[in-house]
Amino acid sequence: MTSPISEPLRADIDSDETLDQNDPSSRLQTLMSLHEDESSARLEQYLDQSRIQGARLSRSASVETWDKGTSRLVEASVDAEGDVGLDGTSRQDDGTPAESKPVILRHGFEAEQNSEEYLNGLTKVLDAAGPVFDVSVVSSLTLQQEFYLYYCDKRYDSGGNPKGEEEKYPLQPWRMKDRLKTVSAALTICLNLGVDPPDVIKTNPCARLECWIDPANPSSTQKAMETIGSSLQRQYESLSIRTRYKQYLDPSVDETKKFCSQLRRNAKDERVLFHYNGHGVPKPTASGEIWVFNKNFTQYIPISLYDLQSWLGAPSLFVYDCSEAGNIIHNFNRFIERHQAENLEARLTDRSIPVSNYGDCIQLGACGRKETLPTNPDLPADLFTCCLTTPIDIALRFFVLQNPLPSSVTIEDVAKMPGRLQERRTPMGELNWIFTAITDTIAWNTLPRPLFKKLFRQDLMVAALFRNFLLSQRIMRVHQCHPQSWPALPDTHQHPLWQSWDLAVEMVLAQLPDLIDAAEGRKQYEYMHSAFFTDQLTAFEVYLSQGAVSEKAPDQLPIVLQVLLSQVHRLRALILLSRFLDLGPWAVNLALSIGIFPYVLKLLQSAATELKPVMIFIWARILAVDETCQQDLLKDSGYKYFTQILETQAGIPVPNAGEHRAMCAFIIAMFCRGYPQGQVVCTDPVVMGSCLTHLQEEDNPLLRQWSCLCISQLWLDHPEAKWLGIREMAPQRLCKLALDPIPEVRAAMLYALNTFIGIPDLTDQVAQIEETLASTILILANDGNSMVRRELVIFFSKFVDRYESKFLVTAYEQMLEEKDRDASDKDGGTKNGFAGANAFVMQGKRLSDKSDMLSTGVSKDTVFASAWRYLLMLSVDPYPEVADNAGVVVDYVHQALLESPLGEAARSVMDVILSAARKPAPKKAALGDGSQKSPQARRSASKTTEKQENSLLSSIKRTASVAANLALGGYGSANTSPTASLRGPATKSPRRNGAPQRPRTPSEWTTPPDQYDRVPSSSHKPAKSPLPRGFKPRNVRSKPVLPLRSQLFEWAIEVCQPELNLRTVYLHINPPELRSCLISAQYFREPQMKPTDADEPGSNDYNERLWRRTRNERIMAMTQPQKDYAEENRWDHAAGLFNNGSQPTRMVFHQFEDHLVVADDRDSICVWDWEHQTRLNRFSNGNPAGTRISDMKFINEDDQASLMTGSSDGVLRVFRNYDSDRMEVVASWRALTDLVPSNFNSGIAFDWQQGQGRALVAGDVKVIRVWNVATELCTMDIPARSGSCITSLTSDQVAGNYFVAGFGDGAVRVYDVRNPPREAMTAVWKEHKQWITNVHMQRGGIRELVSGSRNGEVKLWDIRMPGSSLQTIDATRDTLRTLSVHEHAPVFAAGTGQHQVKVFNVNGRQLSRFEPYSSFLNQSRSSPIAVTSLHPHRMMLACAALNNHHVNIFTCDPKALKEWEG
Repeated sequence: MTSPISEPLRADIDSDETLDQNDPSSRLQTLMSLHEDESSARLEQYLDQSRIQGARLSRSASVETWDKGTSRLVEASVDAEGDVGLDGTSRQDDGTPAESKPVILRHGFEAEQNSEEYLNGLTKVLDAAGPVFDVSVVSSLTLQQEFYLYYCDKRYDSGGNPKGEEEKYPLQPWRMKDRLKTVSAALTICLNLGVDPPDVIKTNPCARLECWIDPANPSSTQKAMETIGSSLQRQYESLSIRTRYKQYLDPSVDETKKFCSQLRRNAKDERVLFHYNGHGVPKPTASGEIWVFNKNFTQYIPISLYDLQSWLGAPSLFVYDCSEAGNIIHNFNRFIERHQAENLEARLTDRSIPVSNYGDCIQLGACGRKETLPTNPDLPADLFTCCLTTPIDIALRFFVLQNPLPSSVTIEDVAKMPGRLQERRTPMGELNWIFTAITDTIAWNTLPRPLFKKLFRQDLMVAALFRNFLLSQRIMRVHQCHPQSWPALPDTHQHPLWQSWDLAVEMVLAQLPDLIDAAEGRKQYEYMHSAFFTDQLTAFEVYLSQGAVSEKAPDQLPIVLQVLLSQVHRLRALILLSRFLDLGPWAVNLALSIGIFPYVLKLLQSAATELKPVMIFIWARILAVDETCQQDLLKDSGYKYFTQILETQAGIPVPNAGEHRAMCAFIIAMFCRGYPQGQVVCTDPVVMGSCLTHLQEEDNPLLRQWSCLCISQLWLDHPEAKWLGIREMAPQRLCKLALDPIPEVRAAMLYALNTFIGIPDLTDQVAQIEETLASTILILANDGNSMVRRELVIFFSKFVDRYESKFLVTAYEQMLEEKDRDASDKDGGTKNGFAGANAFVMQGKRLSDKSDMLSTGVSKDTVFASAWRYLLMLSVDPYPEVADNAGVVVDYVHQALLESPLGEAARSVMDVILSAARKPAPKKAALGDGSQKSPQARRSASKTTEKQENSLLSSIKRTASVAANLALGGYGSANTSPTASLRGPATKSPRRNGAPQRPRTPSEWTTPPDQYDRVPSSSHKPAKSPLPRGFKPRNVRSKPVLPLRSQLFEWAIEVCQPELNLRTVYLHINPPELRSCLISAQYFREPQMKPTDADEPGSNDYNERLWRRTRNERIMAMTQPQKDYAEENRWDHAAGLFNNGSQPTRMVFHQFEDHLVVADDRDSICVWDWEHQTRLNRFSNGNPAGTRISDMKFINEDDQASLMTGSSDGVLRVFRNYDSDRMEVVASWRALTDLVPSNFNSGIAFDWQQGQGRALVAGDVKVIRVWNVATELCTMDIPARSGSCITSLTSDQVAGNYFVAGFGDGAVRVYDVRNPPREAMTAVWKEHKQWITNVHMQRGGIRELVSGSRNGEVKLWDIRMPGSSLQTIDATRDTLRTLSVHEHAPVFAAGTGQHQVKVFNVNGRQLSRFEPYSSFLNQSRSSPIAVTSLHPHRMMLACAALNNHHVNIFTCDPKALKEWEG
């Protein structure tokens, strides 16, 4: 057997003295040359692993720095051979520097620590920390490095279930279902030129202009009224050109009634406009009456508002430009109430009488009650009308009049402003554009959303008038007038955005003289455009860069909408808009309510290549929140914008084209979801072929996932698309994703196959395809992800529903087989009986040792038999939701069987099975249960009777145990092929001929030390069983219904949104500042954004994580120097004692928290605060009766840890929030399935590698299974190459390449995961002759590899020396019950069978020997030690004895340790 590390490499490491003493770079080069001597494959794999600095090397390994004096790599503050100062120099006991020497670690781990990547990363950290090595500084710097945590993805937050309706963000209605148009307008002008009204006294001079026309001007005296009317109509036409206008100049009462009635008759149910200019008539009366003339213009005739309402009806828009207009608005609503009361009375008399609606009326008045219009000669007489119809002209005039600074621009110059309102590149058009954006924004920020939608989005005419009404509030207030409106608007004249408007006007007026000269040909001048929109986009970007922690609408959002009209700023505006939409559904709701949708819908017709990525992103966000946009995409073929990009040949000008194609697949899936018209237009070989091609995109799991989901929506309830998929071989190509490394992709594949099942025309071809699919995906029953197993159950529920008759026969034949097996058990065919629904877990006996199941039935070797067995296995799945769903399917089949023609025969078989189950059976030790009684105890054991149950439920549970036992017998292996599954359970492989037989040894040597422990039965209080988040157990009394409904698509919509981010969008765009703006979008990946982000400096989560990291470093720096003292001094100082309430059998310390987790002899777990000796939590592990918890590990200890437990039924479980009442199951799966029956069971042995995210699992199996928790797949089955069970596992936590296993026959084997599975074993030691109690490789220190056997021998090993052990220590002459090794100190503890705990150092010196506390009722000194555990960092030991519920904590001398801490 060769050494795992090559001799040249070891020689180079030992020749460290030849390095340049003053050039650290030469050392790095030398180290690189050393690595080049390794094989290229090993080097590549090693470099991949060495990148895990934060989670592995900087935590588990030593913190290293350069000693510039000697140019040697020495350890600083952590795991040093002696006390090492913060400057990297070694310290003697008196504090003086000692001579530095390189630390030589066992097993060749120097090469693992000297990687260039690790050294370069550490050097950067140390350089940034400064000359003084400060742990807190290094912690804050290393926090920014990659740090791998597991079971923190979103799929673990909800178990793959979407949020409930109460948790979802409510979608606000944003579509204008009652959109109206102002189709007709009556421009009523009552001037009676030349005659002043009797109640008005005009000043001299006074305001004379009407619609910017001076009636007294000699050039316009002839037909002055017609000129004014035409001017007013042109002004209104600038607001809405499609409205039909009619001028009514000085009308009489009859004319007014006539044109008002005709106006309503022509408009029907649309809105009409009634503009009233009452400058030539008296003021409105106190009751709100307005005045017109008689036919001869000799009298003023009042018109009642009641009559006006009757003539015009509703919906209507009224504009009152007259003094005391507030009287009209005040009385208007009173008359509406009168109309409504009359309508109600009429309807009570006769329900058939048609009534009119008078409520939807909008009113605008020039001033309040008892207010007179301004008469300033510099202003027009119809100032209110000018504000409403010509806002830019009056705003410029108002600015010139109010400007306190000297200026050469006059009112006459303002009238010469060049440009047109419709041309945004001209000064006049740009001002109008800015004014629209500002007034829209003011209204958006001040009005309630429903009112804003009604006034500014329902009708173009109403929106324009109300935008200009905001200007009238500002201008007329200066002249002691307060414009009125109904609905009433808040006062906005002091809004900060008016200052931006003044700045924009001032910048234009500053150029006005030059513009006038250029227009008259006196000079050349090019207009300088306003920076208003650029500045507002920058302000919006600042808002986004600050995190937008509150769901408050940004002030600039309406301005961004206006910027989309400009081709110059459009790209930047779209990018910022996409960043805003990335904040979550609330942001999407705001954008839709502001009116973004028509713009982005219109942009789908654009062929601009640079807009494609951002348009994809925006539409993905919109459809993720509101999927009612399907008809809009179908109109004008907008969906083709995305189908063309989905094609492989289509080019996207971004480096991450795959991510954008994933968004396109998402958009098409949402377009087809529940929309048959969308499915029809997308049933195209190009779309289907593109999705199938993208299934092979290895670098983009999101694209693979959404390609599957897109296919599922294409053929859901759409047979034509399914036949297209058959022609494209889509089902077969989907099945290739069964072993995809991403669980979401595997689940999406199953979802797509689930929607494929069910072609109405069930031909032989269709049946063959569906059966092949079912057999192919059977392997996923052993998947480590609960979401995948749940989707598999849902697939089988539809498969069972489609082939119900065949499954009824299969279930019946399975029950016959169970009946026959029970009969053979009664005749002595087997030794072990079943004890309930989970008996398969305790027995672990291969049914393949007998006749194959269903050997004589019609379902033999069919996919239906295999599927039924897997369903029965899944009905007792460790994950509750999977078990519940599979239980529904099993219950449905059993119930249908009882109601079928086979019902009577099936019931008789059930009765036989039940009668056999009711008979008393002797208790047997379950699989992995170490509490098996001695032969004398077994003969005197009392017999128990199971509780009688309902016949149907009992038969269901009974059948479940049988089928699950079948799965354990031969169908549980992750690498079992579908064809092998159809052939039936695998049989035991016979012993190879010529294999050497081991000499017979006493049976006690190969039995667990706790084999014959007798734990007295006591009242065991059941603990609360944690459940997955959001899981609600089903009502078993409700009737099962098939098929089950999958919610994976709804969940994927929620989870996919964080992936649709702008991390690398538009990195090719210039200028650089815009590029940096886009990169910063990575902060907004969460669609439903929390107030803080763990990755954002300054947030609460970030600060908490930084605090934990600093605390961890402090604990390590504080405890590591204590190793030397603990190596030479006593460990018998009692530091704590508490009553666990049940028999402790397993214990584990948290590295950094004050947590001690204790598992008892059944299924309860207690979490203790050892510092305060208080119990934090108690819960049930959930393992079945008769099994126990075999081992426990912490994962993610550097941050918020989770607890991983392994029970003797082969199941691993992960618990989050284990120390509080909010605990929940994150994951649970059957890590071991092929459990081998044995008289001496070791249960499950596993080891957790945080750096690699691997769980090594072994036990009563022939292999060591390597589970990758990131992919949740079994990546490797390494043959154990031993006929004995595996009792313990340990592994290298630095590189994770080596692990060591201890066996029940005393052998210790070393494995290298980099080798092929059959060549993974690199060394075997057989010096131990008895059961290996424990084998452990230290994380720190010299990294000792320690093993201990049942007979008390403790040996130290070096895996580079395959010949023999380094040292043997006789820890006890009694039975070695437990062996615990300190992770960093050269100390181990041994628990003996004579109630003693002994502490040794690795030199073999016994440091302490003591006995744990014994209660008053149990003074027996012969009670063996049940469990011991050493704290990973602190010099602390916990232990407990058998038949005693107390946990004892001992430490090294606390006074000396405090001196060290000081």
